[in-house]
Amino acid sequence: MAALRIVFMGTAELSCDSLRGLLAAPGFQVAAVVTQPDRPKGRDLRLQPSPVKELGLQAGLPVLQPERARSEAFLAELRGLQPELIAVVAYGQILPPDILSLPRFGCLNVHTSLLPRYRGAAPIQWAILNGETETGVTIMKMDAGLDTGGILTQARTPIQPEDTAETLRERLARMGAELLARTIPDYIAGGLVPREQPAAGVSYAPKIRKQDGRIDWQQPARAIWNRVRGLVPWPGAFSFLPGQPQPHLLKIWQAEVVEDSGAPGVVLRADRNGIVVGCGEAALRIRVLQREGGRRLAAADFLAGQRLSPGQALG
Repeated sequence: MAALRIVFMGTAELSCDSLRGLLAAPGFQVAAVVTQPDRPKGRDLRLQPSPVKELGLQAGLPVLQPERARSEAFLAELRGLQPELIAVVAYGQILPPDILSLPRFGCLNVHTSLLPRYRGAAPIQWAILNGETETGVTIMKMDAGLDTGGILTQARTPIQPEDTAETLRERLARMGAELLARTIPDYIAGGLVPREQPAAGVSYAPKIRKQDGRIDWQQPARAIWNRVRGLVPWPGAFSFLPGQPQPHLLKIWQAEVVEDSGAPGVVLRADRNGIVVGCGEAALRIRVLQREGGRRLAAADFLAGQRLSPGQALG
């Protein structure tokens, strides 16, 4: 039996495990990789390839980088590849109907939530921000809506207290890759039929903005703790330390909820065990933090070079 001809569309680091899985699995032929154009990154704003482009080139695959996935020139290239199935994992552009209907078996997407919950661009972050204790991955057959396609398979995982968006992303990337490689053979053989998403339980996960990282100390400590965990590595949860000529941005990378009370945003204790700050409910002990332009430091090391006393307020 001839190998299934697949075009892979992805951009983010999250996508790479799925591409590796398809390349390693028997019965699949990855004909090409489609990814976003190189983008300027870093302080010097040099053009950098996406992780998927780098992996595709290492594997000797043709790499397509359309500025717009709906352009006629790209559609012509894609038709020329004659894919039987397109696998889409964190690609970063909405696909037009002409692409969705092009392959014989359609387009399958790996989405990092248990649909219909957390449709949208940032399901991992919002699951943690909202205090969820479970999430997972969904393989769906794409349609023209925002993550509204029929569900083929799902896999679940608990969200552990020590999880951050970064650790959860790594786990879900592995789970999604394994599930995709297992799902495709059953799907093309007719053993799996996409089932419509339930109308109940729909929620959304909009793109994270930098300002989402700003801490509101009026919130309960648990909500702030979830923000710290859910926004690693970007944009990071942050507050401001009073200073001259202007306040200093302070990123908080590790923290824990403690049963204490005090005025929201006010430092209650600052010692080698951490910096305890009052919240709208309970308090937050900061374990690892970073002043803008500096390094990440344990609280004890930070306090060795920065005076921070009980009664000071973070903004």
